[in-house]
Amino acid sequence: MNKLKHQAGALIHPLIALLIGLCVGAVAIATLGEPVFHTYGEMWKGAFGSFYFFTNTLTRAVPIILVGLGLSLAFRAGFFNLGAEGQMVLGAMAAALTALYFPGPGLVKLIAALIAAVIAGGLWSAFAGWLDAKFKIDLLITTLLMNYIAVLFTGYLAAKPFRDTSGSAAMAQTPMIDQSAWLPKLFAGSSLHAGIIIAIIGAIVLTWIMRNTIFGYEMNMTGSNPFFAAFGGVKRLPMVLSAMFVSGGFAGLAGSVEVLGMQYRFIDGALTGPSYAWSGLMAALLASNNPIGTVFAAILLAALQTGGMGIERNTEVPMEITSVIQAVIIVFISAKLTFAFIKRKKERKANGTTV
Repeated sequence: MNKLKHQAGALIHPLIALLIGLCVGAVAIATLGEPVFHTYGEMWKGAFGSFYFFTNTLTRAVPIILVGLGLSLAFRAGFFNLGAEGQMVLGAMAAALTALYFPGPGLVKLIAALIAAVIAGGLWSAFAGWLDAKFKIDLLITTLLMNYIAVLFTGYLAAKPFRDTSGSAAMAQTPMIDQSAWLPKLFAGSSLHAGIIIAIIGAIVLTWIMRNTIFGYEMNMTGSNPFFAAFGGVKRLPMVLSAMFVSGGFAGLAGSVEVLGMQYRFIDGALTGPSYAWSGLMAALLASNNPIGTVFAAILLAALQTGGMGIERNTEVPMEITSVIQAVIIVFISAKLTFAFIKRKKERKANGTTV
């Protein structure tokens, strides 16, 4: 029964947050003197109004899902990974360079590029975990600051040693990847690629790991009560390294599917501009770090973004209205986390320091 309630909560929380955000957005739209229902109708059409728009929304959701899955695992283990952006761009660069220079047929290049992205993102994340375990450098600080290093480093690689010099493009970008190494499109005339399948499989596998494996049990125990976990024999160094590696690996995978499925090269700023990493963070927190809930939360956030484009195309309401709605969702997340922190603190006082 408790598991069913937890699963239901993971699905209901994003819907409640979205409803509150839409109510606040309605007030803002009415203040502008625009019809609320018509505006939201255009938002719905922009996100789900046709098969084409629906697949665009799913395409937008793919990197958000993958980032959210990785962060949900780290948060479950009690490790605050705020470095998904850096891990994502490193994974994207690793995927692009592997697909360009790895020998072999297209399928081999594609698989090697995906693996390279997971390793690049995972190692970058695990390094922050090692600094935390070895030198007690807070993960919040290291992962956040390492984003800047990764973004600037990949920007340098795209602008200097691996820059595409074959054309007249002024952008810092790598050469085009051979078409044989692209992720296949699922439907003709659609932007939706096989990355959505990877994301769904990742959510299912992660759910199974969390529920049915020793690693999942130890991870949940470390996140809920690290002192009890240490008393039970769970060693923190292997746990932080493995959890952070998997978390960063998912972020690296998010970068690789964008490169191999959408851009077909690494373009400086193309992954940081849309804020996929921070949207993934919102999705994980909205779903209470539940992998399946993270998928639905990511689709909702992607729908807000693609629907906002529909609003701007067909109404006088600016696209920034979706930013207002997302800001309300962030407030909802903050309130939920604060309430959970206060509740847990009260439980510790009531039950003693061993809780």
